Amino acid sequence: MWEDLRPIGLNPRSGGYLRSPFTSAERECAAWYVDQATRRDLSIDEDGQGNKIAWWRPEGATGKGVLVGSHLDSVDDGGAFDGPLGVVSSFAAIDALRAGGFTPQRPVGVAMFVAEEGSRFGVACLGSRLATGLTDPDVARELRDGDGVFLLDAMASAGLDPRLGRSDLLDRVELFVELHVEQGRDLVDRGTEVAVASASWAHGRWRFDFTGQPNHAGTTRMEDRRDPMLAYAMTVLAANKQARLGEARATFGRVSVKPNATNAIPSQVTGWLDARGADAGLVTGLVDTIARQAGERAARDGTSLQVTSESTSPTVVFDCPLSSRLVDILGAPLIPTGAGHDAAILQLAGIPSAMLFVRNPTGVSHSPEEFAETADCLAGVDALTRVLRELSA
Repeated sequence: MWEDLRPIGLNPRSGGYLRSPFTSAERECAAWYVDQATRRDLSIDEDGQGNKIAWWRPEGATGKGVLVGSHLDSVDDGGAFDGPLGVVSSFAAIDALRAGGFTPQRPVGVAMFVAEEGSRFGVACLGSRLATGLTDPDVARELRDGDGVFLLDAMASAGLDPRLGRSDLLDRVELFVELHVEQGRDLVDRGTEVAVASASWAHGRWRFDFTGQPNHAGTTRMEDRRDPMLAYAMTVLAANKQARLGEARATFGRVSVKPNATNAIPSQVTGWLDARGADAGLVTGLVDTIARQAGERAARDGTSLQVTSESTSPTVVFDCPLSSRLVDILGAPLIPTGAGHDAAILQLAGIPSAMLFVRNPTGVSHSPEEFAETADCLAGVDALTRVLRELSA
């Protein structure tokens, strides 16, 4: 399975992956998912927004099901494992259960959620947010990508019949367990292959719009400039400092400059802040401090600043009885994560959810350097197989 999936969307220049939602590469990944489900005689439910669940319903399996799986889209030039490892491992776990002669007493589903990364339309976990009703469909209709393409148009061009909003896709789900490559070095430091997630940190995205006066780079005296780039540059440094002081995370990873000309002072600089912390209060305080310092600098420069919150998520503590049960089954440690995941969205929506992490020796994620050894991936499959055996019996 991994060899079949690996070439799809590969950027040969960087070694990263380009699997943006509803593009040809991501749709090829979705077709791979359907093919894998069909090979296993799994029935597929979908919601018109791109989310799918492939169900294993052997005779005698009744009630709501146990859901596993993840996503197949990537950030631009992302790694091979973030998302796909969870889907591949879920199919492999079903194979292992069948090979061992196990028959579940309740249905087992493998999920494929769309647009988890937020790389195209700016909202992380968009597919699961729509399916659970946590994102207002009227808000979603106004979402555009960097080229101005509306979400609905992107879905339609990908061959979907989009019906935005809460769907019944998850109504038959009792609980969800998502396996994911670790996005850090906790397991490396522990010398352990697999862990259970305790919580997902609070996080959000804020847009900082700095506006100034466009002018000539060569003829405008330095003291006469109203340059928004100065306040933006200071804000990046301030965010770094404040996050370090508060033991949080702050990143300006995306910027847009107008007119974006080498010989012109910008008229506008827009930067997107990703801020994260152990609790929502910490994140709110961090962003407020960064915004205040940015506004003060902008005022001194004769420029202006507008800050807009684009998306926020609270700290999500994964279902304690379920996570504790996974710890007991596997004898694995509990660790938190600073990343957002579909499992956190389902937990927020009231579906008991848990996560398994597989060791990443590089500790790097959202990068071509993201990695997991085959032996550790197989340990993850074994862990997921054991969990499914216990939860679906």
